[in-house]
Amino acid sequence: MNHVSQRPTGALAAAIGTARRQYGVISWGQAHAHGLRQAGIRRQLRSGQWVRPYRQVYVVLPLLPPPGSPDRLRSSVMAAQLALGPRSFAGGETAALLWDMQGLPPWDGREVHMVIPALGAQRHVTGITLHSWYTLPEEVTEIGNGIRVTRPGRTLRDTVLGVDRDTAVCLMDSALQQGLVGWEEIPALEEANRGRRGCVDVRRWWTLADPRSQSALETRIRLICADGGLPPDELQRRFTDGQGRTIAVVDFWWEGPRLIGEADGLRAHSGPRSLVRDRERQNDLQRWYPDVRIARFAWQDLSRPGYILATVADAGR
Repeated sequence: MNHVSQRPTGALAAAIGTARRQYGVISWGQAHAHGLRQAGIRRQLRSGQWVRPYRQVYVVLPLLPPPGSPDRLRSSVMAAQLALGPRSFAGGETAALLWDMQGLPPWDGREVHMVIPALGAQRHVTGITLHSWYTLPEEVTEIGNGIRVTRPGRTLRDTVLGVDRDTAVCLMDSALQQGLVGWEEIPALEEANRGRRGCVDVRRWWTLADPRSQSALETRIRLICADGGLPPDELQRRFTDGQGRTIAVVDFWWEGPRLIGEADGLRAHSGPRSLVRDRERQNDLQRWYPDVRIARFAWQDLSRPGYILATVADAGR
């Protein structure tokens, strides 16, 4: 995180202290409470140190978290909260990203999804997608430094209604795998969504969820194989050496063709040590299980599901 170029004093220092705790964001009311008047705020705007994304909301640019960092999203949510008022909170896709549920596209750095009371839902605010979902107080919590957000279960049931099947199952798998929601909560989530648009489809999708999937890539590969009539027999299958020591836990296992499937979603970003360990792991598998074949799939392969299915089918032949 960057720092303010000159050491501020007095009211300005107090205002910047508040902004620092709020991911670089402060409201006019907060700045005024610290003794910073309109003339002082205008000076900061003219100097380029502050910008105004919304009316009476300011971003202290030297404190703005870097693009791509989790705090950059929190900064935008905080700015939206301050602009919309104390009854607003993050929901839907933005809440899912805040809870680190996997499966959605990366945040675009601009738009955030916020929930506000129904009477104010007709307002239009650039950079904010507004929702007026009826939400119980116990379905909202606070994370980080004052970020208001729907709880994981409510977040999941709101978000899956607005995405395609594969993305929805990725979110379900991720929430279950991380323990953000439990299987015992699913019936209540389904019931609470009854009557909402898309709820019938989502009810069928829940049967496809599997908390053993450890990444969105694994989920999407599994769905392609299931749709093609070649679902894996096991996920996270453990392999051991002659002494019973674990040498590998693989993503997918097909018993008939004796095929291991690996999702290579993160390995492209691995360092040299990880690549060496990955090679040793594969060599150990081939040493102890010479009759086993290994297939590796990457994100690029999702655009050609026929290739994934053919790879699995050919192993069986």
